[in-house]
Amino acid sequence: MLEPQSTALFLIFIVVFCALLCWLALARQTVFRILAGCIAFIPAMLFGVAAVNKYYGYYQTWGAVAADLGGQGANQGPALPTVDAASGQKLSAVLGRSIDLTKAAQQGQTFRLTVRGQSSHLTRHVYVYLPPQYFREAYRRYRFPVIELINGFPGGPQDWINVVGITVAYAALLADGVVKPAALVMPDPNGGRRTSLQCLNVLHGPQDATFLALDLPQYLSSVLRLLPAGQAWGIAGYSEGGYCAANLALNYRLRYGYSGVLSGYFAPFKDQLGNRPRLISPFGSDTALLKQNTPLNRLPALPVSARIPQFWLGVGGNDTSGVAAARDFQRLLLARQPDVQLHIESGGGHTMTTWRALVPPLLEWMTSALNAAALHPVPTGGNSPAGAMSRDRAPGRAALSADGAPRRAPGASRPLDTVRHATG
Repeated sequence: MLEPQSTALFLIFIVVFCALLCWLALARQTVFRILAGCIAFIPAMLFGVAAVNKYYGYYQTWGAVAADLGGQGANQGPALPTVDAASGQKLSAVLGRSIDLTKAAQQGQTFRLTVRGQSSHLTRHVYVYLPPQYFREAYRRYRFPVIELINGFPGGPQDWINVVGITVAYAALLADGVVKPAALVMPDPNGGRRTSLQCLNVLHGPQDATFLALDLPQYLSSVLRLLPAGQAWGIAGYSEGGYCAANLALNYRLRYGYSGVLSGYFAPFKDQLGNRPRLISPFGSDTALLKQNTPLNRLPALPVSARIPQFWLGVGGNDTSGVAAARDFQRLLLARQPDVQLHIESGGGHTMTTWRALVPPLLEWMTSALNAAALHPVPTGGNSPAGAMSRDRAPGRAALSADGAPRRAPGASRPLDTVRHATG
């Protein structure tokens, strides 16, 4: 009844505000009139905040408000330390000492850890959700596919949990057999809620693309039973994160098998630094780098024979500019992927409500495809696309693609769930 989106909450604010105005009008003593006027400002302000929240479909519950404003992921579980992969120590061992394994085998487990990038030299917090199967005996030798989820701006990775509710939605879909087992990885792409770096390698600045596409998959696959970057590693994002999902998938195209773009854009803006907006060009005056990181330019520039990730596009029907951008990108993709999907959410805008609605079909499509890729990896070497194009360099950049599709780990067993091949 009184959740942040409820009509009853708005009515309470209106009633309280009107009562205070009546007090202001009827009070005879000046001190009480001043007091009533000052107090009336509070429900008026809260009404405005609630109206903005309702318009953008942001917070649905008070728990989400408390968790997000407190900087914590809902039900995030333990915050785990960085594990040195070179030491041979596995994060799984740390997990075993930190969580209830019986409960995790029923519900899955979300936790937060700190990752230090060896190539990017960035240190960022990362939220990881492992499905219940990860903790079950039947899957003890199975390496799981991954979906890397990039949030929009302003925001943080915990918004996927607190606001979008992806872990709850995924767990429910998994219990119903609609989706397949996969790990959800939610990194901090910007280093702060008020910083917008668009997942780019800034010229003479932070190397976010390197962290997200190289360092993060390499670290997680070395300390958890997760497949390395390749066909069984997907990426998805909303708004600015949608741009990230499109741009990283094209520039590191052999490190991702699937990409989901929710209300994304396809040409970069200037980066924004700090609480006081300071805009900078991430590429300086280098027009070659700008084109390299503009998906609308990057995609047509790739050879027709080049393997690119499979794309899934989603947008709100009332988001006119978003629909136009998605259709433009879809037209470019159709020459390579005749069955690329574009989901238009009827009545949706550029809001969290739209992205919450798009998450279930995205997860159904991507997890099925990733599991098929995990069980039937594309061979590397020889004349295969992965072997022939294992390096993809851009001017002034580090190598954009460091390896091809993953091989199944020696001794990995097929999971008990049946897997259907994706058609997208």
